[in-house]
Amino acid sequence: MQSPGSGGTRGRGGRRGCWTGPVVVVERVQGLAERQRQEVAALERRVVAADGGRLKLEHDVLASRPGDRVLDLLVHEGGALVGFLGLYPFGRASVELAGMVDPGHRRRGVATALLDAATPLVREWPRVLLVVPGGSAAGHALARRRGGVPHHAEHALVLDGPPAEGPADPALALRPAGPADAAVVARLLAAAFDEGAPDEAALAAQLASPAERTLLVEHRGAPVGTLRLTSYEGTGGVYGFAVDPGRQGRGIGRDALRRACALLRAEGARRVALEVAVGNDRALGLYTSLGFRPVAREDYYALPVPA
Repeated sequence: MQSPGSGGTRGRGGRRGCWTGPVVVVERVQGLAERQRQEVAALERRVVAADGGRLKLEHDVLASRPGDRVLDLLVHEGGALVGFLGLYPFGRASVELAGMVDPGHRRRGVATALLDAATPLVREWPRVLLVVPGGSAAGHALARRRGGVPHHAEHALVLDGPPAEGPADPALALRPAGPADAAVVARLLAAAFDEGAPDEAALAAQLASPAERTLLVEHRGAPVGTLRLTSYEGTGGVYGFAVDPGRQGRGIGRDALRRACALLRAEGARRVALEVAVGNDRALGLYTSLGFRPVAREDYYALPVPA
């Protein structure tokens, strides 16, 4: 198989190069055009209709891709999109890979070609995680063939109405986080998720983006938690939800999440989605008590980092 080309030309879909295998041609795209995002959404609908569950594609992220680096890989056949793989960086610490193959084009090497094309793109991250739908036997088999080792799993949950009512603490407030809050946000995330502190410089750059919606949760003016909001076509998302372990068990998380859901709904979200690690029964109990329901499980495999 040939290596990915380093050059590219500009077309209607943005700058791209082509990686060519014996059968499958993988397009390496720098920033998805609207037409391409519509193709990805249409492919997702076909896959979900055939397989059930959901796919972790984060369309709000796809809509705000930078145009100066390859983060999306596409495979077309007969003018239709039949394969997609997206790279989702988390600062400089890790990158997640999530994708799909059209049900009518499986067992033709499309998934393998997409992962092969991604290999030279992920070398800059020390940890590479492949996201596999929990019920996908083929996806699990592919991850193992690629040398993947189970890393962790998450429940995907959704809220289709207002959250359960409850008391609001007048001493609690949510405010937007900016670049100057990077150290505080990093500390809260590290304490809550036990994964090491995010790179503060990368986090500060992220918080400086006009599209970024990370909030700080403050109690009597002191930062006690953080969360990030997303919104795309009627679905809101809550990610990176962390409460200082020393402040947990006092209703802060419940109050903050209820307010975040109310904010998203006020902005037009008909559904709110979030994820929680399998085994974190305390958080799962909190979310379900507010009205969230599990809809899928996602398994994460740590792939070998290419040299």
